[in-house]
Amino acid sequence: MKKIITISREFGSGGHTIGQLVAKALNIPFYDREIIDMAAEHSGLSPDFITKTEQNLSSGWLYSLLLSSTYVSAGTAGVPAGTHRPMLPLADQVFNAQRKVIIELAQKGPCVIVGRCADYILKHSDVINQHDVLNVFIYAPLEDKVKRSLEQGKVKKESAEREVKLIDKRRANHYNTFTERTWGNRPHYDLLINSSLLGLDKTAEMIVEIVKRT
Repeated sequence: MKKIITISREFGSGGHTIGQLVAKALNIPFYDREIIDMAAEHSGLSPDFITKTEQNLSSGWLYSLLLSSTYVSAGTAGVPAGTHRPMLPLADQVFNAQRKVIIELAQKGPCVIVGRCADYILKHSDVINQHDVLNVFIYAPLEDKVKRSLEQGKVKKESAEREVKLIDKRRANHYNTFTERTWGNRPHYDLLINSSLLGLDKTAEMIVEIVKRT
């Protein structure tokens, strides 16, 4: 039986909810935004800063801007004060802090981890048994993603489709930048599922069944 389930997901596809349902059915921990707080403890960066870095790594220009911030002045927002010494680029600090957290969580035991390049991170970790990991990618038709995002109040009605596409673009750029892979590309995952085909509950049930049989 697989012990670690990573879930990558398009925005509005219901991947977060599916991950929660899988974790509940298997009675194992679920991690998504909790990773931000844990990474903040590791790095000394503020949770708000980590969140903004995740959300705003949306173009090569911004990535270059973040990478250029190699030297951090004391008291910079979200950055540990009291030092002017050279530091890693801010984007790399965030990624490395999350990478450490994800590996530590996987080492502790069975769990579901949503997003944050977890599939790639665990694939390239020497301390994680690859046979214990199931990598899942959740997607859905744009119309369904927009509808679900509106129902959850995550986007504005007048710009819903544009916002959904933009967030997916940001997720893809973040993943592609740090993994040198293509987000959602079939060879990188064990399972790709259209959540609209069966609905969120049945999709979660299918994943649980696969976990138990592998």
